[in-house]
Amino acid sequence: MQEVGKSYLDELNDIQRQAAACIDGPVMVIAGPGSGKTRVLTYRIAHMIHSGVPPGQILALTFTNKAAREMKDRIERVVGPKAQRVWAGTFHSLFARILRVEAHRIGYPNDFTIYDTDDTKSVVSEIITQMNLDKKVYAPGIVRGRISAAKSNLITPKLYVANDELMAYDRMNRRPMIHVIYEKYAARCKRAGAMDFDDLLLQMYRLLYQNPDNIREKYQRQFQYVMVDEFQDTNYLQYEIMKLLTVYPSSNHNICIVGDDAQSIYSFRGATIENILQFENDFPELRTYKLEQNYRSTQFIVAAANEVINHNKRQIQKKIWTDRVEGHKIKVIKTMTETEEGKRVADTIIEQKNRHNLANKDIAILYRTNGQSRVFEEQLRRYNIPYRVYGGLSFYSRKEIKDIIAYMRLTINDKDDEALKRVINFPRRGIGETTIEQISQLADDNDMSMWEVLTKIEFTNRARKSLGEFVELIRAFKAKAAKSNAYEIADYIARFSGIQTLLKEDKSPEGQGRLENITSLLDGIQEFVQDDELEIGEEGSTDRSLSAYLQTISLMTDADQKEENPDNVTLMSVHSAKGLEFRSVFVVGLEENLFPSYMALSESNDVDEERRLFYVAITRAEEFLSLTFANSRYQYGQMRYNDPSRFLEEISESNLDSIISITKKPEFPEPKILGNFKPLGARKPMISVNPDDFVAANPNDIKPDMEVIHLKFGQGKVIAVDERLVATIVFDGLTDTPEKRIMLQFAKLQIVEG
Repeated sequence: MQEVGKSYLDELNDIQRQAAACIDGPVMVIAGPGSGKTRVLTYRIAHMIHSGVPPGQILALTFTNKAAREMKDRIERVVGPKAQRVWAGTFHSLFARILRVEAHRIGYPNDFTIYDTDDTKSVVSEIITQMNLDKKVYAPGIVRGRISAAKSNLITPKLYVANDELMAYDRMNRRPMIHVIYEKYAARCKRAGAMDFDDLLLQMYRLLYQNPDNIREKYQRQFQYVMVDEFQDTNYLQYEIMKLLTVYPSSNHNICIVGDDAQSIYSFRGATIENILQFENDFPELRTYKLEQNYRSTQFIVAAANEVINHNKRQIQKKIWTDRVEGHKIKVIKTMTETEEGKRVADTIIEQKNRHNLANKDIAILYRTNGQSRVFEEQLRRYNIPYRVYGGLSFYSRKEIKDIIAYMRLTINDKDDEALKRVINFPRRGIGETTIEQISQLADDNDMSMWEVLTKIEFTNRARKSLGEFVELIRAFKAKAAKSNAYEIADYIARFSGIQTLLKEDKSPEGQGRLENITSLLDGIQEFVQDDELEIGEEGSTDRSLSAYLQTISLMTDADQKEENPDNVTLMSVHSAKGLEFRSVFVVGLEENLFPSYMALSESNDVDEERRLFYVAITRAEEFLSLTFANSRYQYGQMRYNDPSRFLEEISESNLDSIISITKKPEFPEPKILGNFKPLGARKPMISVNPDDFVAANPNDIKPDMEVIHLKFGQGKVIAVDERLVATIVFDGLTDTPEKRIMLQFAKLQIVEG
């Protein structure tokens, strides 16, 4: 805890301090990339607490649990343990916490299940099947997306069918029954006592809007101060909830939003830039503070970012600047093919590691689409460079983990049909698909959960005994859960469900790996139970129940997972990279129809969002920024020839290093010439080498940046030397493939004395 006599606000610059000290009324903080936004946010909350605001009256909404934890930890260093009483977390986690207490007021059980994406798709898919619809037309993923978008815009099933524009759109796309699927899906979730991620917002809005027992006034009194981080990423529904908490007459308008319209890149998730652009209209007494000093990046990167984003017309005007005047110009790498692009990026990574002492974890490769990772993975493996693809299969998506969690979900909420279907015959207990379909159909016909069917209807088929044993097993789990903490019941379920026994019998490496995953899950639950800072229940009390644990993990994101080996090159989409920073960043695939995406080229607003996405990409870089593009690449199974991205043209020549080029083969079409790019100057003529005067140097003496002579290739410059004594050398006289990788152990090179 910081000394009381020392002012923590003195650590802020003038504009940061003004923003942190202004705690009453509506406040908007426009925070450019690398401008110390998190520090301002946390010090502002610390200042509130120091000024006498009870921590429990502060609601701080973030977009990742990790950001919320870091915020609390930083506040605690200033004000002490009371920081843990601040309501800080994601929209979904905090609203789920409130709904755990209040859901019964709107017809849901307080121990409702949270459906993940797989659960949602499964329910939608089953409804489509039952309606005898063509899944090629009514693809579950597309239908789920339509339902999600409707909820994010406060459109219920009744409002959906009454909306002529939505209905016309569905008819045009040969999906006129989506409104029926939506209605059935909502009813199925309600019957199962389940909410999907969108419901956590929609039902929170419903709770506040319908206001049973003056709930809205209760939470307006509870949350006297509301703060929203990354406000540009909020959707229509999230903002409407904020207004219900802060705008109505009984509220005092103490709302602070922090964000950057230039980093609004999630419209595909329902986020709308209008929320931040129009915020002043809802709060005319608003005070605005602009954080424009960038502490992250060098002047070339910051200047390029300003040049790019200035091409967008609808924005809150600001000028990002930095006092980091030293730095490397931006490197532009042009290649002939995507394979060559991958190789050049890998070579440049090796060069940066050798020349500038970068660790793998200092480097990121950012791409527009996840499918681009393959070529870079291949090249990094070839060079034995460890890497991690961010956004891969998470721990909680593995089958054995989802199986045992389904048992836990069913133990807590027996109306959870998706969990029941997953485990009713796993491990196998002689209950066939026909019986499961029969139970599901009976549940639909009688408007009951599948569990109610099992417990109220007498079965006469061969599965009767197995069904009875399954019911008794779940009842035993329920009885144990009523008097046990999360770890005790989870361990009990793992042992008596039969899953652990089944995996122990599988002696294959894969089977043992799955068993280790179960053990790891149980270890994590034990850690959850023993967490001294656990704060889930009312009034800051701790809740170590299985229900509390399931809520915690159901809302986890990739950003919340622990890194097993932290020293990896990071590969990720630009969307996933927002909020992160690296010493060296490669933004790859900068071609028209790829970045910007071909889907964005018909609408100016969509191109603007692609430009904001590029702005986010380049501002992740601290010291080194490399922009790459290929003349050709395979897309959708065909070779495509693309022009360089228009975004490259928007960066002035003064911020760019020379283009590293590969001469094109004649059959390739000429790319569009970029006005800001100069062609490479003519190469030096190949030096004439007299073998009689040639003196080969010791391979161990060859170092990067040396000029050397090779008997065949002439004079060249050593770019890098790796640990295997393989040198990357660019030879002046070679026009076709000037760059060679030479094994120094066998090559004969003479050092040119300077």
